[in-house]
Amino acid sequence: MDDLLLALTVPAVVVASGVYAVYDCRRQRRRPPLPYTHRAARLAAADALARAEAVVDSAYAGLGGLYADPGVPRTGTFPAVSGRPDAGRDRGPSRPTPARKR
Repeated sequence: MDDLLLALTVPAVVVASGVYAVYDCRRQRRRPPLPYTHRAARLAAADALARAEAVVDSAYAGLGGLYADPGVPRTGTFPAVSGRPDAGRDRGPSRPTPARKR
């Protein structure tokens, strides 16, 4: 008797899973699609990009006068950071500073 119940449960499980699959398929067809689809995600990304560009453009419009025009070549020498006349940009690696004693 136990073997007969075991043999009948396999087809019962298969039939039950088939009924569930049919029900689930019909339920998904009847439901309207979600409002947040791939197209909506692309539109939202494009909108965020447009907002970011507007922020950068407005910041450049407000602060653009502080920066040099990239089309004009720079002329003249630039002062060294340390202020020493022998300090330069292309002098090779700098010497290590002496260790501090504590």
